[in-house]
Amino acid sequence: MRENMGAGQAQQQLAGIPVTDPNELGDYDAIIFGSPTRFGNMTGQMCTCLDQTGGLWMQGSLVGKVGSVFTSSSTQHGGQESTILSFHTTLLHHGMVIVGLPYAFQGQTRMDEITGGSPYGAATIVGQNDRVPSENELDGARFQGRHVAEIAAKLAKTEAPVAA
Repeated sequence: MRENMGAGQAQQQLAGIPVTDPNELGDYDAIIFGSPTRFGNMTGQMCTCLDQTGGLWMQGSLVGKVGSVFTSSSTQHGGQESTILSFHTTLLHHGMVIVGLPYAFQGQTRMDEITGGSPYGAATIVGQNDRVPSENELDGARFQGRHVAEIAAKLAKTEAPVAA
């Protein structure tokens, strides 16, 4: 069945991409998570990855770090927003500062094309694996990446007040 879906070919194409160890997440100032949409939620694989971060949660390793999410779906109304919003729940439990894709990215107001993305995060519509991200969707992802980096840099410069 996996081969019929084209998953074997996709796995081969992605074989050289490094996979993170969830325990490394505490080493970063900002993390942009990505997951395809599965029935309005993140994939089971992403959920399994996040389920392995209990130790980070117990240590507070992600508290105050920037977290952001992007997604893809097969259809325009395939659950992009609910996927990102449900992902935010996990980030909030970790104490992360959530950063989305603000309307400062003007591409969100376009009416001349069907396009993914919302204030919650960048997104693309892939159809039946026959569509690549549009320039507008790519611009939204780039904007989100810069925005996350800028917020993380600002937070890194801010020292927490010392309790008396």
